[in-house]
Amino acid sequence: MKKFIFTCLIALSAFIANGQIYIPVKWEFSMENDWLIFTAHIEEGWHLYGMGLPEDGPVSTSFTFEKITGASLEGSVIPKSKEVEQYDEQFAMKLRWYVHEAVFKQRIKVTDAANLSIGGEIVYMACNDQTCLPPTRETFSFGKAPTIQKENTESPSSVNPGSLLNNSTAQQNLSGNDQEWWAPVIQELKALGDKGLTVTEGSFWLIFITGFLGGLIALVTPCVWPMIPMTVSFFLKRKQSKKSGRVQAFIYGIAIIVIYLLLGLLVTGIFGASALNDLSTNAFFNLLFFALLVVFAISFFGAFDLTLPASWSNKLDQKADSTTGLLSIFFMAFTLVLVSFSCTGPIIGTLLVQAATSGNLIAPAIGMFGFALALSLPFTLFAIFPAWLHSMPKSGGWLNSIKVVLGFLELALAFKFLSVADLAYGWGILDREVFLVLWIAIFFLLGMYLLGKIKLPHDSDMTKVSPFRLLLAIISLSFSLYMVPGLWGAPLKAISAFTPPLSTQHFNLYPDEVHAQFNDYDEGMAFALKAKKPVLVDFSGYGCVNCRKMEASVWTVPAVKNLIENDFVLITLFVDDKRSLPETVEVEENGKLIKLKTYGDKWSYLERSKFGANAQPFYVILDNEGFPLAPSFAFSEDANAFIQFLQQGKERYKTITKK
Repeated sequence: MKKFIFTCLIALSAFIANGQIYIPVKWEFSMENDWLIFTAHIEEGWHLYGMGLPEDGPVSTSFTFEKITGASLEGSVIPKSKEVEQYDEQFAMKLRWYVHEAVFKQRIKVTDAANLSIGGEIVYMACNDQTCLPPTRETFSFGKAPTIQKENTESPSSVNPGSLLNNSTAQQNLSGNDQEWWAPVIQELKALGDKGLTVTEGSFWLIFITGFLGGLIALVTPCVWPMIPMTVSFFLKRKQSKKSGRVQAFIYGIAIIVIYLLLGLLVTGIFGASALNDLSTNAFFNLLFFALLVVFAISFFGAFDLTLPASWSNKLDQKADSTTGLLSIFFMAFTLVLVSFSCTGPIIGTLLVQAATSGNLIAPAIGMFGFALALSLPFTLFAIFPAWLHSMPKSGGWLNSIKVVLGFLELALAFKFLSVADLAYGWGILDREVFLVLWIAIFFLLGMYLLGKIKLPHDSDMTKVSPFRLLLAIISLSFSLYMVPGLWGAPLKAISAFTPPLSTQHFNLYPDEVHAQFNDYDEGMAFALKAKKPVLVDFSGYGCVNCRKMEASVWTVPAVKNLIENDFVLITLFVDDKRSLPETVEVEENGKLIKLKTYGDKWSYLERSKFGANAQPFYVILDNEGFPLAPSFAFSEDANAFIQFLQQGKERYKTITKK
């Protein structure tokens, strides 16, 4: 485990500010007679790990053959280059790697040369003296790649150039009368003064603040709050010098931060960069997160406690007693983490789920840093100002009430993950009305609990309602009433980021929402050409929080609604649409062959290849040839700014049309 955590730590440092991975290994593929040859060109100062390394070491280089036509494999991949073998202190083992160049060969027996086609991927890991990159995948292809015919639209003479792509380069994939619709326009956007291409998805500050608030909430749980005076008093009495005790308490707080930070890095190391992004709409993970949050909620309601084995905390406690110095303090911090797990576990789990599904590689680590910072502050501050201990509220039933309130919030959040999976796969089991009914019930019951009308297993008898509980009850019940008009289609702008989109509303008395005319790029472009209108392309996502905010708070503004519906053809493309394409398509991107299996893959590829962007929401206005009319627009709840964006594109289209 120690080695794996180290791998996570060094992998994190390989990522630059833009979230891109530096790739020091370039692969070249060729065939000679009956041999497939894989050549890795390794940059100076880097090395590529060899094949068949021990399991607890770095990731070995491995080859997977996914498709073989017209041939069969004879034996396995054989390394042909000379390896460097050396003891690695970080992994505490002898390892093998290649420098400068590595050549691998695979012998094949050709049975049908005319239809020979072999494809697969390489998994490898590269390091230098300071850092290691996360495990990287490289797709390879040999022989004749299968040609996929373009599919026809409704009319036999009408061709959809982006519906199916063949296996050559991305530009060749889009050959046809409407090739320019898919042609890259990144330079044209920059010439218009586009700044949106540099905007990265997500906000590290928001993730940090969310984690910090989670840590503050964890402080006032029954497992942590009573530990503060006990731990601080222990440090102040442990040494004769109060100054020494305060220093040790300060180190204790740092130890807590380090432990939780490692937990965040561990999540990053397990999933990797691309997987974190896929989690946001993956059905399995969203259903798993839904189930986890429901279990957390039931635990907070008092049905059971989520506890780690007592032997773990007992052993750590013994270690803390038998050791001295910094090591003893770190063991004490570990003991606190384990003992308080029944209260902090659900909060940590929720934070990690939210951070992981944001798509940012280091988001879990940032979230855990914020959580740990908030959790460790009291231990340090009370050690510096011990007189404050006398003013701390005493433990009591109010701590359990906080757990129950958190349980209601966990349950409400759980349905958000179920909704994302439902939308991405089109199951239709949790439309907007059903979602709102569940939330109305949850927050109504929360209000009743705060008023003392509902009592759960570990609650103390309550003879009167405190002013603070009454205030919270009013807020919860008012929020429940606020959501009621949403059952008839009210936009509910305050929670639009969490609810399913208005398009899933079956009974709607509110005409303010804006619906896309097309959900297919080529069909929308063809219609706009005939209608002689500019196109507003909206790259969205079922799991995109900011997309829902834009649709509910900006698009429903009358001036915006009128412009979109009367002067533009709106095309909304969901990059997380999990519906399968008629056939899997291979395209070349950045020198690599990638497979497009779903409509979401297709629209995500369009956004990357044509516009050089991958964030959602992403809005761009195009003319009838697929060229931009204004700089792109990202998330902003400033309706006036969005109106200016639309007006700029509209006026430029008029100018071009006149010319």
